[in-house]
Amino acid sequence: MNPSFAASSAAHPSMDALGSKALAHGRHSRIEQLKAQARKPGEASFFYADHHFQYDAVKVLPGEYFVSNEEIVIMTVLGSCIAACIWDGRARLGGMNHFMLPDGEGGDGSGRYGSFAMELLINEMLKMGARRETMQAKVFGGGQVMAGFTTMNVGERNTKFVLDYLATERIPVISQDVLDIHPRKVCFFPTSGKALVKRLAHSHPETLVAEERRGDAAVVAKSNAGGTVDLF
Repeated sequence: MNPSFAASSAAHPSMDALGSKALAHGRHSRIEQLKAQARKPGEASFFYADHHFQYDAVKVLPGEYFVSNEEIVIMTVLGSCIAACIWDGRARLGGMNHFMLPDGEGGDGSGRYGSFAMELLINEMLKMGARRETMQAKVFGGGQVMAGFTTMNVGERNTKFVLDYLATERIPVISQDVLDIHPRKVCFFPTSGKALVKRLAHSHPETLVAEERRGDAAVVAKSNAGGTVDLF
């Protein structure tokens, strides 16, 4: 073997390594582009690279929503809150919201309340080309994550609200993972309509509830790392 060729080969990274670096650079560039785009009120804006799925991702915090017709994963973490994932297979677009209570006092127009969050999500999908008659829904959350918290079960109220709302709007619920006692991590792929849920084991459920009420899903996600039952 030519010594100079051997030295040259050792000094340069393989094509696979170069390809991986280029892919990582491209993903980083797209994340920066997504972060730089102007967002509507209530639209999620926490973008990151999801290493598990090898996708660009957006985290939907309590009170937020996100709709897309691009290859991205929409993620959230739920306790007693609800996330509705709605998909239009013909338009190949979908979206997710994350609300905390069915209704706000005095008709509060906030995505933290189901009545406004559902309207916001559906209207945004219609603006992007979806049609109400071809929408389908998947529903997650509504867990009773605090033991003994039964006098006003927020999870049950949220679950009943979203199912009743979708029935009234004639949007079929084709799958759901609701109630029970588990917090959940939900990942939704808006172009295919695929949804994945992971039930989380939480050693301090009262912390999840407190953070969820404050809208700090980033802390919730961190506190739920590990100890999961994988339903993916």
